[in-house]
Amino acid sequence: MRVAYDCDVLVIGGGIVGLSTAYAITRAAPGTRVVVLEKESGPARHQTGRNSGVIHSGIYYRPGSFKARFAVRGAAEMVEFCAEHDLPHAVTGKLIVATERAELPRLHALVQRGRENGIPVRELGPAQITEYEPAVRGLAAIHVGTTGVCDYGAVARRLARLAEDAGSSVRYGAEVRTVGRRGAVVAVRTARGEVLRARALVNCAGLHSDRIARLAGDDPGMRIVPFRGEYFELAADRTDLVRGLVYPVPDPAFPFLGVHLTRGIDGTVHVGPNAVPALAREGYDWGTVRPGELAGTVTYPGAWRIARRHWRYGAGEVRRSLSRTAFTTAVRRLLPEVRAEDLIPAPSGVRAQAVLRDGTLVDDFLFAESPGMVHVLNAPSPAATASLPIGREVARRVLAGLEKGLRA
Repeated sequence: MRVAYDCDVLVIGGGIVGLSTAYAITRAAPGTRVVVLEKESGPARHQTGRNSGVIHSGIYYRPGSFKARFAVRGAAEMVEFCAEHDLPHAVTGKLIVATERAELPRLHALVQRGRENGIPVRELGPAQITEYEPAVRGLAAIHVGTTGVCDYGAVARRLARLAEDAGSSVRYGAEVRTVGRRGAVVAVRTARGEVLRARALVNCAGLHSDRIARLAGDDPGMRIVPFRGEYFELAADRTDLVRGLVYPVPDPAFPFLGVHLTRGIDGTVHVGPNAVPALAREGYDWGTVRPGELAGTVTYPGAWRIARRHWRYGAGEVRRSLSRTAFTTAVRRLLPEVRAEDLIPAPSGVRAQAVLRDGTLVDDFLFAESPGMVHVLNAPSPAATASLPIGREVARRVLAGLEKGLRA
């Protein structure tokens, strides 16, 4: 029986990765019919639109990993993309600053890692730090020249327009409720009751990626555990304290970069984030609680293993979340002049962190495939930076699957 397909590829998720994937498919295989389904009323409403806009260099990531390869390549491509499409961006460089002697070996290890990843770095002493950032204090630092900032929401909107210009359809308010497969047909039903049939499906659902995989009948082997990143902004009359981007030396045991200072493309200076457990997948404050989602997290063995393993670290994050004084103390390690009254609450973001059953925090981008399906199961920072090469990687996988299916 001949099947009437509504499109060739369905992409679930209208964040920057889903839209980049749609754009990449149209470039790699013109004429491929792509439909993007996004449950919100517009693109980039969650992780893409709720970050500090940093174009990451790739210095932190293990050489050879997806993160390292995609971030280094993606940083250069993101700058080129923004320039080509006249989107706001700036290559500012950043400092990674050691404020305690115990951090110096980790700082030197970052220098080596940067060089292994092909990233130019410059080592600085205390006097040289103040040449870049007069108000910042530290024992030593490195300057990473390829880091910058942009407006990822604007990038996502442009990707959506480019994909649509090439024949794709981006549909908002289209929450996927069911996913089914029968032979070579993948079908979804949206909350509005619309049914769409396709030859292949790409899951770029971010905070809901594991749930979509399970709806499709696949075992993702992980669960998304949401962590809220809480930010402040410097008061307008204090933004001159920070010229560019200033980061602490990260603890390699955790996937978070610590409280840092980021001058955005609009001149505001973000300070943060804390990383605290979110009580819902889209829980942008302590008051947002979704009992079913929370129960799914607290009953997951991996979440308990994280808690047992890292409770001291987590307690410190929660303390800074609940105490402006404690948060200010953390900021003053880098920026001694800051005062509690200089910090104004800013919108939070939620990180979709993939966690394995044994409590391992997945540290790299994670993809999974099954017949007719490609799942992007872990795409935290630097996913926005790396979105163009990630989109091409996902497009390559789904198009290879389509070709294989046609041959069969």
